[in-house]
Amino acid sequence: MIEKLAIVAIGGNSLIEDPADPGIARQWDAARRTCRNIAEMIADGWHVIVTHGNGPQVGYIVRRGEIAAREGIHDVPLDLVVADTQGSIGYMLSQALDNSLRRLGMNRTVASVVTQVRVDPDDPAFQNPTKPIGAFMTEEEARKYADQGWDVMEDAGRGWRRVVASPKPLAIQEINAIQALMLSGYVVVACGGGGVPVVRNEYGSLRGVYAVIDKDRSSALLAQTLRADLLIISTGVEKVCLDYNTPHQRDLDTITMQEAVQYMQEGHFAKGSMLPKIEAAVDFVQTGGPRAIITNPANLRRALHGETGTHIVPGFGGGAD
Repeated sequence: MIEKLAIVAIGGNSLIEDPADPGIARQWDAARRTCRNIAEMIADGWHVIVTHGNGPQVGYIVRRGEIAAREGIHDVPLDLVVADTQGSIGYMLSQALDNSLRRLGMNRTVASVVTQVRVDPDDPAFQNPTKPIGAFMTEEEARKYADQGWDVMEDAGRGWRRVVASPKPLAIQEINAIQALMLSGYVVVACGGGGVPVVRNEYGSLRGVYAVIDKDRSSALLAQTLRADLLIISTGVEKVCLDYNTPHQRDLDTITMQEAVQYMQEGHFAKGSMLPKIEAAVDFVQTGGPRAIITNPANLRRALHGETGTHIVPGFGGGAD
């Protein structure tokens, strides 16, 4: 029986450390660094399922398709783009994690599962796109693309980005396969990019939809379903902050679920950026999860030992920041 199960959610942006240099070689470097930290978790006795974001990568593929369409090459629907990134990023993480585990003397098989996640076709998110994809832009560039039909929004003070619908995940279609692999001792990469968003049509058949599911929310759903001991959301900052990017900025260490909800209600966390991460952490703890941690890849191991990161725990007050 698996004693300690952690779902580790890696942000798509954390695989692109320098937006000015987002090439594949740099993404490989970031994946290898991140996987070294995950391998150390596994060596410490954790059983790990890895999830990952894909926002920047999806945006690049969509833009590439728009450019190629001028030459008569067919467009690629967004659900297939999400599946494409599940394959490519899953491949990178699987290879990098296999290599890191072998360097630690561990012979474990890493399996990446192309995952579909069911959403509600009537989810109001389809009428209110908020999920950023692609590269950061200036406001002038964003307005230009808005004139071409894009939905755009300012992203947490970091620049402007294209946005698409981000419906709530309801069910993970391949959950039985993921669980079977986990129980057989495999290290699993699943729910990449939040999963390929699908709905059931009037005949009960699955069909893809034009959306990108937030990977943190799918990761929380995965953690809830498998009754994980820990949800770790790996992002670009060591700790969550209040009054981010202001003179009054302050780090959060350990906070209760109630405090996290209060800070959300006060508007401290940006939509499409930190807010979904806090919401996912709260969802996990609220449904019985013992603890969620938000930190950056370099500090995964230190956060596990309570030395850094923001820890969200059950309770109604008494946290420290």
